[in-house]
Amino acid sequence: MKLPARTCLLALAPLLVALCLGAARAVPVLPPPAPLPAHAVPEPDRWLDLGRLEAGAGAAPVAGSLLQVPPRCHAEACALVVVSHPRAQSPLRLRDSVGVSVLTGRLLESGFAVLLSGDGGPTTWGSPAALEAAARDHAEATRHFFWNGHTYALGLSMGGLLALRSALPGSPYSVEGVALIDGWVNLEAAWRASADRQAEIRAAYGLSTPPLPGLDPLRGLTQRPPLPLFVVSSPDDRLVPQASNAELVYAHAEPGFSEHLRVTGPHLGGNRFTPELARRLADFFGEIEARTPPQYGF
Repeated sequence: MKLPARTCLLALAPLLVALCLGAARAVPVLPPPAPLPAHAVPEPDRWLDLGRLEAGAGAAPVAGSLLQVPPRCHAEACALVVVSHPRAQSPLRLRDSVGVSVLTGRLLESGFAVLLSGDGGPTTWGSPAALEAAARDHAEATRHFFWNGHTYALGLSMGGLLALRSALPGSPYSVEGVALIDGWVNLEAAWRASADRQAEIRAAYGLSTPPLPGLDPLRGLTQRPPLPLFVVSSPDDRLVPQASNAELVYAHAEPGFSEHLRVTGPHLGGNRFTPELARRLADFFGEIEARTPPQYGF
């Protein structure tokens, strides 16, 4: 006997409901994702921007100097390491450099506050004006942590000139020791290196003639006692010649605390930014710290 269509639909309805419920049970509702544990949340950028420098007419301002302080330095006295950048670079470039971060990371782990100095601009070539700019940020930096009165300088390439100048008599802040990685220290040699460098040095120093010998920080070393130096250089460096920079400055190094690490490879090659070199750099500053009573210069 043929059943009416309505009767067939009513008979099938419970089966359709059961199938739909079964399908729903086959795809359970997922719980919301659990929040990340606190230790897995990326830390915020801990570099503190100390003032700003104008990049030029119509250009956006760029960071002056950047400071990072280990947590312990808010409870116990720490020294400050001032890092001077290579030619045409900036504190932001140093902060974002994987290689430089190996060095600064070890310094921070060893209990040193680190100031990536703006040096007054990208091509200041260790001028007195650059030192004045670094001194302003140095004074500001030491107000942000428990400073023990000790300062160290680390110069990379062009930054070697400013690092060395900061350790000379008459510097606005005292420097206990200097580290130089492929660093220029011979202003006269830098002047002779190229027409581009002459133009930059002329602008940085406000000169119309070649710099007089009294402006050269390498010559200024003769006016002070031997200096604790950590020097890294390579005979393969064609940009900053070892013979007219590292070898000459190391002649003024204090025996016992100083080290000249002779490496191979081109200028600022990767072997300048290894964990082992970072350890030796931190140990160099640490040995000077161990012999020098705190000054508490805050």
